[in-house]
Amino acid sequence: MGSVRARAALGATAVVAVALVAAGLLMLMTLRTSLDDQVELQAEVTARDVAARLATDTDFAGLDLDAAHPVQVEDRDGLVRAVSEDLEAISGTGNPGVVPESPAPRPPGDPGGGDDDDDDDGGDDGGDDGGTALAPGEIGDVGNPRTGSAVVDGQQADYLFVTVEVTTFRGEEAVVHAGAPLSVERAALDSVRTSMVVGVPLLLAVVALVTWLVTRRALGPVEGIRREMAAITRSQDLSRRVPEPASRDEVGRLARTTNETLAALESSVERQRRFVADASHELRSPIASLRTQLEVGAAHPALLDVPGAVQDTIRLQGLAADLLLLARLDAGERPQEGDVDLAALVAEEVAQRTGDRHPVRLTAPGGEGLNVTGSRGQLARVLGNLLDNAQRHAAGTVRVSLRRDGAVAVVEVADDGAGVPAADRERIFERFVRLDDARSRDEGGAGLGLAIARDVAGRHGGTLTVRDAPEGGALFVLSLPVAAPVRDARA
Repeated sequence: MGSVRARAALGATAVVAVALVAAGLLMLMTLRTSLDDQVELQAEVTARDVAARLATDTDFAGLDLDAAHPVQVEDRDGLVRAVSEDLEAISGTGNPGVVPESPAPRPPGDPGGGDDDDDDDGGDDGGDDGGTALAPGEIGDVGNPRTGSAVVDGQQADYLFVTVEVTTFRGEEAVVHAGAPLSVERAALDSVRTSMVVGVPLLLAVVALVTWLVTRRALGPVEGIRREMAAITRSQDLSRRVPEPASRDEVGRLARTTNETLAALESSVERQRRFVADASHELRSPIASLRTQLEVGAAHPALLDVPGAVQDTIRLQGLAADLLLLARLDAGERPQEGDVDLAALVAEEVAQRTGDRHPVRLTAPGGEGLNVTGSRGQLARVLGNLLDNAQRHAAGTVRVSLRRDGAVAVVEVADDGAGVPAADRERIFERFVRLDDARSRDEGGAGLGLAIARDVAGRHGGTLTVRDAPEGGALFVLSLPVAAPVRDARA
């Protein structure tokens, strides 16, 4: 089932169905128990009423039993002594008799009749009864109810019979069987079952329909997002955006996140296009110059400018290296994890600047213990780019310093040139950006050095910023987190 709406509707319907069936069964059990108790109580009331009359002042012949409930009274010998009016047949009491009988007269000296026998036996009859014989006028407990049937005035029905023992006021033992109809209980249970059989499917259909409609409305914006994303994919127009619903639920957040992703993707693609265009422009000039020199040299060997061709080749080589590094950084290449001695790296880079146009002065060289984690080659590239930039724009000197500021190692490269205007201090870190003043009239710079330096610094967990130098020019500040000291395992 591929539709979310269908799965949601089916799941909700299944849950409600299980809940309804469980609740219905529990309700039926509770209702059945309650009705059983009511029927039993009704039969007990009838039986106790008849027993109470026998226990007080009414004999078997004087009992007036109406036809509302089937009643059967038998004596200790199992003879039916009284039945309710219009009772034609009965089952479930253990005695099917429905016609009152009179007991046969007992002859003199019969063990069941007189006091002489009781005296002769020394009370053995009472012992045979286990001490549970009821005194005259006393009513016993109710026996376990049993289900049976009776025919009253030609109508057969099922009844619940209860039994009550009683000793009449004359001392005769009797058993009263009284029944209460089960038809009302069964009719109520049948009515509930019918209601469940008819109502539960209708309710489940309503639940499924409502769930379908609610889910459809809730997922409507999602379908709109999907259609718009499909249209964007077909048209490749990243300037388009998906519709954002006014709600602040998960769907609304999904739409806003999707638009943010599209905006970031559009910006990335635009930067890529601009990068390709700028790279093509930067490569065109040295390639054209080199081609011109080679063509002139081919036609007139004496006019070949070998130093110029070498310079153009070096410029092409540097530009290609910069573009390759940027491509690797854009692809998400992580710097190689290594322990770099920043003081030694700075000293090495400065020592290589003996042939630069302006002298490089290293101050605060005491940087022992300033180790950082990362790629030595990429960090050397950052320092080299900063020194190249300072050489191009310095008036007479370049200063490099190294210090520690808490958990951060700070490298500063300053020059005494014209500096960077405050409005352009972020723009100079963009790719292929060169300012219009003296800083744009550099010697072969393509505007990639500072962009590479900031990107590498960021990937090493640091920062690269620019501010005014005390010498009056630009001060580039490279901050890198100091590596945690490695503990000796033998300590």
